[in-house]
Amino acid sequence: MFGSKKNKGADEPLNEANELEYENAPLDGADAYDEYEDDYGYDEGYDSYDEGEYDEYDEYDDEYDDEYDEDEERPRSLGRTIAYMASVLIVSLVIAVCMWFAADDVLALTKPDNVVTITIEEGDTLEDVAQNLADHGLVRYKPLFILYGRFSHAEEKFSAGTFELNQLFDYHALVNGLAASSETRKTVTLTFPEGYTSMQIFDMLANNGVCSLEALEDAAANYEFEYDYLASLPYGEANRLEGYLFPDTYEFYASDDPVRVINKFLQNFESKFTDSMLEAIDQRNADIRQRMEEEGSFTQEEIDSAMLDTYKVLTIASLIEKEAGSDQERPFISSVIYNRLTTRVHELLQIDATVEYALGEHKTELTANDLGVDNPYNTYKYKGLPPGPIASPGLSSIMAALYPENTDYFFYALNAHGTHNFFFTYMEQQDFLNGVTTDVDPLPEKPDESAVAASGETDGEAVSGDGEDHDEAHPEDGEEPQEVPNVQ
Repeated sequence: MFGSKKNKGADEPLNEANELEYENAPLDGADAYDEYEDDYGYDEGYDSYDEGEYDEYDEYDDEYDDEYDEDEERPRSLGRTIAYMASVLIVSLVIAVCMWFAADDVLALTKPDNVVTITIEEGDTLEDVAQNLADHGLVRYKPLFILYGRFSHAEEKFSAGTFELNQLFDYHALVNGLAASSETRKTVTLTFPEGYTSMQIFDMLANNGVCSLEALEDAAANYEFEYDYLASLPYGEANRLEGYLFPDTYEFYASDDPVRVINKFLQNFESKFTDSMLEAIDQRNADIRQRMEEEGSFTQEEIDSAMLDTYKVLTIASLIEKEAGSDQERPFISSVIYNRLTTRVHELLQIDATVEYALGEHKTELTANDLGVDNPYNTYKYKGLPPGPIASPGLSSIMAALYPENTDYFFYALNAHGTHNFFFTYMEQQDFLNGVTTDVDPLPEKPDESAVAASGETDGEAVSGDGEDHDEAHPEDGEEPQEVPNVQ
């Protein structure tokens, strides 16, 4: 029988000579060896021995490595935990500090009590407003205010204007404080005297920060204000609203809208010019028509053209306003104007203030060249009323224009009291100017009409004078020589 031989714990087949059979086997290449190896299980036996012998060692080695790694990992895990906790604490602290500063800015917890004036321009965006607030110390963090503004729709509440805001205001108060009707909006109170022109009024508004001069002039010239009494006025001229800007005391917002500013004047005028005044215009027209018809030298077209409306009444009132030295004499100056408008004898009003308006400047003394300026407002050159008002008349002048005194005066002259003396004839006025008469009452009693007729004086002189000597101008249209009076 064949035996077997132990080889590293594995039985291997023996031949009859008790030799390993594969040792004497003919080798016919690697394939023959592989076939023999497969038949007798050499590799399987070796692998089984190899695995069986070292399994216990490998298990021990793995256990040792695990214990070693666990001991080494413990200090590492503790360090990482401490570092993580420290990082979380630092981040939390940073976040808390940031939230505190943000809350302080939003809620104004520690801001100073300080009032700051800022101006919001028309068309400013939320970003523009935020930058403006930041520049004035009202907010610290511009992006935070922009974020708040977007969530609260703040941009819809903002209004152009000048506002007085306190640094104590939180974001909510700042947004409300920039609204059009906010109590924090800066106001300007101004009093406009009677007799100011529209340009003087606009200058005063601009100089006090209410509106820019350019914006006011543009609104006056081109904006369509919804008042019936303005319907017939042409557009395009900055003095378009002359006479309608009622003189009074007004309160405006700083950096206000020019239309709203002008509208205050117009609303006030409308409230002052009552229905009874409109009825008085009809009565005045009836009187003018009667007087011109009795004159006998006016055509029907001229009479119709002389009829008054609100605009013409304001024109007469503005002349009275610029000429009168007291309320008492306003109706008498009004009577002189109407007397000249309804006669052929003294057709020219010859009022100095109209020349100044034509020149666009105030002059202490008017020269012959000034009186000859070719301008429709020059009542020394053009007959009848000027094209429109030359100033803003007060209520007393408007009433005087509606209710003139019933006189036959055609002349008046400035006296030493700052008021006027009134005269029927040119010679009377000249006597007064030359000092022939002294201590004359500003409003003398009307003399006997027969004495006036006996004097034979029918010609006249300039309506106003100041009691001083003047150079004479050349007469026009059969008028007496014109004096060059000083501006009153």
